[in-house]
This record gives sequence, C-alpha cells and structure tokens, in this order.
Amino acid sequence: MQISIETTQGLERKMTIGVPAADVDGQVVVALKSMVKGRKIDGFRQGKIPPNVAQKMFGKPARQEAVQQVMQRSFFEAISKEGVKMAGMPTNFEATVNESGKDLEFVATFEVYPEIALADLASIEVNKKKSVVTDADVETMVETLQKQQAKWETSTEAAVDGDQAVVDFDGFIDGEAFEGGKAEGYNLTLGSNSMIPGFEAGIEGLKAGDEKTIELSFPADYHKEDLQGKAVEFKVVVKEVKKPELAELNEEFFKGFGVESKDLASFKVDIRANMDRELERAIRNDVKNQVIEGLVAANQIDVPGALADQEIDRLRQQALQQFGGGQGIDASMLPAELFKEQADRRVRVGLLMNAAIDAFELTASEEKIDALIEEVASTYQEPEQVREYYKNTPEQKSQVEALALEEQVVEKILESAKVTETEAGYEEVIKAANASQ
Repeated sequence: MQISIETTQGLERKMTIGVPAADVDGQVVVALKSMVKGRKIDGFRQGKIPPNVAQKMFGKPARQEAVQQVMQRSFFEAISKEGVKMAGMPTNFEATVNESGKDLEFVATFEVYPEIALADLASIEVNKKKSVVTDADVETMVETLQKQQAKWETSTEAAVDGDQAVVDFDGFIDGEAFEGGKAEGYNLTLGSNSMIPGFEAGIEGLKAGDEKTIELSFPADYHKEDLQGKAVEFKVVVKEVKKPELAELNEEFFKGFGVESKDLASFKVDIRANMDRELERAIRNDVKNQVIEGLVAANQIDVPGALADQEIDRLRQQALQQFGGGQGIDASMLPAELFKEQADRRVRVGLLMNAAIDAFELTASEEKIDALIEEVASTYQEPEQVREYYKNTPEQKSQVEALALEEQVVEKILESAKVTETEAGYEEVIKAANASQ
C-alpha cells in the first residue's frame, strides 16, 4: 500500500493511497459471491450461476461495493500506520484510478488536530478576589429570603422602591404610539430594573389613581434597533399599589428553605454555611474563567471544522431542550451561524485544556474527585446517597473526573501565572459570578 500526505490549507490534509490490484480483485470476488448467493436466474439452478454470467450481471455493482470497502479499510490502516491524529471523519473518498487489473488509487480529504505547544504561562494574568461572608451579609440574605416569601397587601400609601405597582401605560414617540409600548394591568416591582431606565423611578411617590407622563429616552443599546436612543413619553395610570408584608421568621419559614433550624440563630448558621460555599465556588469559577481566557489569548490555534460542526449540533440540541424540546422542530433547521462563535470557542478551550493535561502529564486525582463529590453531597439532606450515586454511576463519575482534571490544570497554570488579589464584598463577587453565566 502506497501512502502520501499533502497539506492543502490550515488543518486540511489530502492523503493519496495506492492499493494493489490483487487486493481489490479479491474483494470484488467476495462481493460478487455475496450478491449471487441464493439468487435464482432463469436457466440456472438457484445459487449456481456461472462466474462469467455473474460477472456480466453483477460485476459493476460488485466492484463499486468492493472499492468502497477497500477504500475505507485502507484509509484507516493508513491513518494508523502514519500516526495521523484525524479530527472528524473524511469529507470524501475519491477514486482517481479505478480499473480492473490496475492498482486502485484514491484520495481522502480530512482534517487533523492542531499541533499545540503551549505558550509561556507567565503571560497569563489573574486577579483573584478575596472575600468573606460578614454578619451584615447574613442579615441581608435573611431579609432577601423574607422578601421572597412576602405577601403583597394593597396600600393607599405612595409607592416606594421595593413596592409593586399595577399600572396601565401608553408609550408615544413623536406623538405616535409604537408597537409594544402599551400595557394594561401590568404588575411592576419598583427597583427590579425590568423597564427602561427612569420608568420605575418615575412611578415612585405615586398612589393608586394617580396619573403621570414620564419623559424618557430608550438606551442606545436597546434590543430593538428602531427604538435605540429615541425620546419617548409614557402616559401612566397607577391602578394599585401593593406593599410587601414580610414573612415571619419561625420554624415553618426555616423549613421552607430545607433547613431544620429551630430558631433564628441556628438558621443564620445554616445560611452562612451555604453562603460560604457559594462564595468559595464563585471565586474559584472566576479564577478558572480568567485562567481559561488567558490560555486562549496566549495560544492562537486553528479549530478543526469537523469538531466545530459537531459542537454546533450539540448547541442546537441544547437550544431546543431549553425551549421545551422544540415541539417537533428539526435541530438542523436552526442556523449554524447562531452557534458558530460559541462552538469555535468551546472546541478551542477543549483542545487547549487537553494539551495542558498532556503537557503536565495529569491524571484525575482521587482526592480532587472526592472533594468535588463532597461539595455537591453537602448540599443535600442525604449526602451519603449522593456520594454513592456519583461513585457508582459511570457517566456521572466520568463527568466529575473531567471537572477534576480541569481544576488540576487551573492549579498548575496558576503556579506560573501572574496572580494579584483584590478585596471584594460578598454581593460584588456573587453578582459578578451570576453575570458571567
């Protein structure tokens, strides 16, 4: 078998393979026998068709089948022999010489994985936030939980930040109503920032029955391009003002959050423990994201199109699942360009992380795996069942092992990276973490 490999462009390779005629002819005989086996042709006993007749009737399709089999088998033998790291399947096999009695010659086009030599990791800069959960943070969290369970009571008082206002409004641009600018009985929580800047503030101080015209401008980056930066007037009528009646801090309230606390003091201990875990996770993820960003920025690599296409298909499926399964929509109908950038990045990160794993000669640490499982298990009422589930379910354990390797890569990179530390409050860290998701 003759093999030659040519680089066409980027990661694309063209492999030309020559296969001796005898190998192909032998496979043709096998294919021909398979095609005539059990067949009944007029004038001949079943399965007893003379070779010359069989060749005349089935020779062409038998050779087509044989050549396809020979090309596929020979290609993968050549890939193994040459030690080529192929990314995805070949785009096509093209027979350039395909005649009986002559050596078969064919060309396969495919992509390879990029060769990655990691850049100097000292160029990566990471700012690690230092933060602790304070008593004030715990008090704020308890108040937030109370508000989440609050009952809303109609009030005759003026609306303030945190209240709910039921409003009718009409929006006008240059005196003309516009699509989406009108609502009736709209329940708006003041301070939620669910409306354009200034709208909610304009309602503060109003009581049920009050009317007001609020003059504002749409943000320059508003999601509807035709409204960006435009001046707008909203005619607002307040139908009702509702104020929160905070839930009582008692045992029933505590149980609502899965906590078996008997009093407020022990409830705060449990809340602080949860906040500590959340804060630690947020800081760790922030550092990890910075390390990955630095790794990508320091290592410009080509992305195999075949791998990007596979990732696009996964993202398509995820998008359908997020919208309730897509209701019979074929995932391939979603435009690839919607996912291209994200897919390229995912593949690039995966390739670089694997290169780092190889460079550092890492294997998943059992200690790290146990720590990650324990982190999840500690949030459940029956942690031992969770531990057993992760350890005895191959798919779940495999995912934890992959996560453990990622964290080990981050730790190794941090040994060389330039790391600075900045003091930050709990709320600042958590908000930043939520914004990056």
